[in-house]
Parts: sequence; C-alpha cells; structure tokens
Amino acid sequence: MAEASYDVVIIGGGPGGYNAAIRAGQLGLKVACVEMRETLGGTCLNVGCMPSKALLHASELWDAANGEFAKIGIEVSPKLNLGQMHKAKDDSVLTLTKGIEFLFKKNKVEWIKGKGKIVGQGRVEVTAADGAVQTLDARNIVIATGSEPTPLPGVAFEDGKVIDSTGALSLPAVPKKLIVVGAGIIGLELGSVWRRLGAEVTVVEFLDRITPGMDAEVATAFQRTLTKQGMVFKLGAKVTAAKSGKDGVELTVEPSAGGAAEMIKGDVVLVAIGRRPYTDGLGLESVGVTPDKRGFIDHDHFKVAGQVNEGGVWVIGDVTHGPMLAHKAEEDAVAVIDTIAGKYGHVDYALVPSVVYTFPEVAWVGQTEDQLKASGVAYKKGKFPFAANSRAKINHETDGFVKVLADAATDKVLGVHIMGPQAGEMIHEAAITMSFGGASEDIARTCHAHPTRSEAVRQAAMDVEGWMMQA
Repeated sequence: MAEASYDVVIIGGGPGGYNAAIRAGQLGLKVACVEMRETLGGTCLNVGCMPSKALLHASELWDAANGEFAKIGIEVSPKLNLGQMHKAKDDSVLTLTKGIEFLFKKNKVEWIKGKGKIVGQGRVEVTAADGAVQTLDARNIVIATGSEPTPLPGVAFEDGKVIDSTGALSLPAVPKKLIVVGAGIIGLELGSVWRRLGAEVTVVEFLDRITPGMDAEVATAFQRTLTKQGMVFKLGAKVTAAKSGKDGVELTVEPSAGGAAEMIKGDVVLVAIGRRPYTDGLGLESVGVTPDKRGFIDHDHFKVAGQVNEGGVWVIGDVTHGPMLAHKAEEDAVAVIDTIAGKYGHVDYALVPSVVYTFPEVAWVGQTEDQLKASGVAYKKGKFPFAANSRAKINHETDGFVKVLADAATDKVLGVHIMGPQAGEMIHEAAITMSFGGASEDIARTCHAHPTRSEAVRQAAMDVEGWMMQA
C-alpha cells in the first residue's frame, strides 16, 4: 500500500497508547495509533483492569447477598448465573472500547489495525490480520506496547487448567480448588473473586510476605483479613513443577530457602507472578535499540536511549521503567506528547498511587515506613481505624485503617497508606496534598463531610500531632 506520513505514530492502543493518541489529536498533530487487537484499550480494558473490576464488583454483591443482606433485613435466595456474570462483564468492556473509538474520531486520530514493527528511522510497517502490509512514515514513533504475563519456569500454560490472568477472567465454572501462584495485586484480586464465588483458594508466594511494595504493617493486616475471608497462604514457597491430569493439576512446591518438596493439588492453577514488557517482533534492532536484561527499554525523558535526532523513537508505559500501572502509562502519554509538541511534560513517579481492588481495598502513595527507616528519614506517624469511623461502622465495613507518615521536622506528608472501604477513591486527597508539598496539618485542619469514610484520613492526619478525636 502507499506510504502515509504522520507527525506521530503510536504502536499500541492501551492506556498509554490511546491517551497519547488523543492528546496528540488535541494538540493538532497528525497521529495514527497502530493496534493489533480487534478492539482498542489494550490489556487494561480488554483482559485486565476493567473486566477484573466487573467480576470483583459482581462477586462482592454475590457475597453480600449470601451474608450481609440478611443481617440488614433483606431476605433473598440468590442463585449464581456465571454465564450472565461474564456477559455483563463483556458488555461493559465492549462499551468502553467503543468509547475509545469515539474519542479517536472526535480527536482526528487514525486507528490502523494490525501489528506494528519499526523498520528503520521514522518508518513503521503494519501487518493486518489478512496479511496486507503498509508502511507509515513518522516524524515521531511512540512505543506503547505494554506488557504480558510472566511465565513460570517449569509450569506450562494449559487452557482451563494452568492459566494466566486472562484465563482467570473467563473460567466457565467455579473451580472447587484454585491455586494462585503469586501473592501480588493481580493474584489476590482474581483469587478473591473466585473465593467469593465458592472456590477454595490457596496462594503460593515465593517471598515471606504478600504484596511486595506495600507497607509491611498494612500487608500484615491485609493478609489477616484475606485469611479471615477464607484464603489460605503458603509463604516462602516456590513452585518447581506442574503435572496436569484429568482430575486437575498437581504442583511441586518447595521452601524458597531450600528444603523438602510437597505436592499440592488444584482443579485450576492461576500463575500471577508478574508481567514483563512486550517487545516481541517490534523491530527495535532497526533503530539500534536493545532492551535491558529484564526486557525494559531505557529512555531519557521518554526519548529512547541513543536517539539523538530531532523526532525519533519514544517509549511510555509498561514497556519502560516505573510502576506497571495503567494510570502511570496515562501520565507518560500526556508527558511524551506534550514534549513532542514543544510543551513541558513531566511525571512525578513518587506520587503514582497504587490500589488493590479487593474488599477491603488497599491504596497507598508515597513512601512506606520501611523505606523511610532505610533512608534514615525521621518521621511521625498517625493512624486511625475504620472501626471508629461512623460511616464504615454503620455500613459494617470496619476492617482496616489509615496511616499517615510525615516528616518529623517539617510535617510534610511523606506517605499515606489506607486499607479499608473505597480506599482507592480516598487516596487522592493524599496524592494532591503531597503534590503541593503539603503537611499533615493541612489535611487535619481541612473540613471533611460527616459521615464519610474520608474522615478517617483526616483523623489519621490529626493523630500525627497527637490530637485524633474520634478513637
């Protein structure tokens, strides 16, 4: 096909790619987004963030219908229709992906369907599903190809038996026994879905704790709550082999520090040990780019390392360093396009919030206590339990607490950690406070509506200076 020319060609239509494309369109750049899926949105919208949240929401309602409803005077006899639950999830995902198509049209973004490959400086080759090939001329190429599940050595994926996160979103039946390998965010979210729907869930984790990166005190409380909900944890353990049979999957599990192996058996095994950058067949060698040993592409303010010419190759999102989170990719997207357009682009990676969308949720931004201790920073701490929060108490959502960490000398907020109902919504007042260099007193002396869960954040901030009033 004839060659087409663009100011920007973006490879990948996930949260990084599609937001970069929209921003480029807003700034009047001629932009094309290359995406090999049949729908836009990448992993997040299609087989990640959004469908998992649909199942989390549905499974929480199912759990409430089987327990909480009766306690508050609602008498029902629920019946699980897993097929309809999946349909509702899929319908919601389709609506979202169609919404991105609308935004592309609104902002004059051209969606080119196919797999993109860099074939030289300023040139992207796109191979469509039918094999047709076209070449795009681009002043700027933005790599936004995202990531894929990391496989586990010795454990081969097998449809319906040994699955990744994508497979866990579409199981046709609730497994009797589910083994989750990996106690990170993805494994715990999906494990909690199937636990609520009736599966016996065992989580095997290499480390001696769950959710690495989470504040240790919060992680301990979080594990205690998940255990109370019925999840079983085998920490400090590694899976070395898997044997699949007609009646399930048998895993060989050994202590991480060495020791005797044991066998555990499940109907389904979910491997959720993390994600790795997706650069397969991207043609990086054609522009002299070599990913690091973990597969990440290095950059200097989003410009790929070694690219010194005007324009060139840029990289954002999961395929480069930083938190592998959709909202981090979105921030990268705006920053890279603003930079390409001659504006100012910047991302403060220290203030990217993290959220675990279990029930209760866990959310945090900034530094943990362990990080502050390791760096020798003197700090003050304030805590407030949701058991003392009026709204949480009246709604029977009292598990968890808020913790505010502030500099001992200046009172500048250094980290906020929340385990509790709607934690993912509440974390942003902390992020905003920190982005302006605010103090715990700024939160403590800001009026919060009553009764709200957010009052717990204020009370924890008040506790930094020892004047918490409601516990």
